[in-house]
Amino acid sequence: MDLTPFLATANNEKNYKEGLESIEIPGRVALVAKGRFLLRSLCSSFGGYSRITCAVTDQETCLDYLAAEAEDPYVLLVCTDYLESGNGFDLVCQARKLHPKLHAVVLALGDAIPAECIAAPWLEAVVAEADFVDDQQPLHAAVMSVLGGHSYRSPSLRTGILPYLSCPRLTPREYEVLDLLASGLSDRQIAKRLVVSDETAHTYTKRLLQTLDVHNRLQAVLKGMRCGMVQI
Repeated sequence: MDLTPFLATANNEKNYKEGLESIEIPGRVALVAKGRFLLRSLCSSFGGYSRITCAVTDQETCLDYLAAEAEDPYVLLVCTDYLESGNGFDLVCQARKLHPKLHAVVLALGDAIPAECIAAPWLEAVVAEADFVDDQQPLHAAVMSVLGGHSYRSPSLRTGILPYLSCPRLTPREYEVLDLLASGLSDRQIAKRLVVSDETAHTYTKRLLQTLDVHNRLQAVLKGMRCGMVQI
């Protein structure tokens, strides 16, 4: 799936900033994630889409974008380890061969780094999903670190200890909203699906985040996945 052609249109919609919009990125950004929801959420994390010129769900299409823009190379690649086709760690390895100065961050949905990649010189930063669900700052810290020329591993990858996971009980409506968020729907689309006003849909989403004790939609769905509440 390639969402890149739709980003210009999406720029006109209301964005919900999720922590990375304050980072000054001196160039273009490529985002690759498993599924429409994770991809859209990563895009939204940057607060706007003007810097994102590659937003896809598979390894091959991303490499095609990177290869086609050799004269104006990308500065940052953020990807999940699991993709619809391919693998995030292999993608980073190949991408950095194409562009040695490219910085890359892997969001590890599997909470682990493959043994053969642990000491790889091309692997700059990895954030375990468990750490991101617990606190949105590790992803922010990872991006800041690689742009500053440093490596990064989120807390559980350094200690080997996963943070405690608390799974609250959701109401039927909260389950419904979580499923719709996991499908990649915006508040406006959720409003149409549930036949409520846009403001009511926004309130539903806000209450869901409060119940799950998370800061944004991406964290909400990732926590829902970890608690067995939803699948993507």
